Amino acid sequence: MQIIPVTINKEILPGDDIVELLINSFKIQENDIVIIAQKIISKQEGRIVELNSIKPSLLSNGIGSQYCKDPRIIELILNESKRIVRMNNGIIIVENNNGFICANAGIDESNVEEGFVTLLPLDSDKSANSIKSEIFSKSKKHVGVIISDTFGRPFRMGQTNCAIGIAGINPIIDYAGIKDTHNRTLRITAIAIADEISSAAELVMEKATNTPIAILRDFAFDKNSHSISEMIRPENEDLFR
Repeated sequence: MQIIPVTINKEILPGDDIVELLINSFKIQENDIVIIAQKIISKQEGRIVELNSIKPSLLSNGIGSQYCKDPRIIELILNESKRIVRMNNGIIIVENNNGFICANAGIDESNVEEGFVTLLPLDSDKSANSIKSEIFSKSKKHVGVIISDTFGRPFRMGQTNCAIGIAGINPIIDYAGIKDTHNRTLRITAIAIADEISSAAELVMEKATNTPIAILRDFAFDKNSHSISEMIRPENEDLFR
């Protein structure tokens, strides 16, 4: 199995052809998995906001003052969220409109022009499926696609890349019903391979370099159609909501 970084020596702008840039930079092979950083998808889809265009509400001003955060960013966080999960020590954890539990609704000021922020894609599965289709159209190669973003984790220090959009790959391997090495039947062993692939890819997708894409090669995976929503734990099974 190989994890191969792909350098894109261009600042991604709205409307850019990411697939064209990819196939001009790297030779895709059949059954590769293409892992793409959310940031360039957001830029390509125009999910960039100039902070000076935002007029914060009274609520946003109040929260911003209490937590020493820009009220314009607070306004964007509220707009991009279903609910606030926790606010403490200047950190705002929300359930965003796509159901992800993350800090600041995934809004990010890094690797973008001063005074601007990026928002998460409106529909990362749709974005991933579009990229998968374009790759086949231009290269005639069937691939899996994962769009990843960096999330924090409860009870663990540090951040890891997680999948927020998929196409052509089952995000979970369920071993329920399989016998272990002692002939016991596994009951609740489901491995979140889309997240594990995203984390592995982050090892070569360095934040300070022009490496927003990685290729996982020689890894066997289920190519059936699935949705990233399958990775979100149902509320009635979530002990922490």
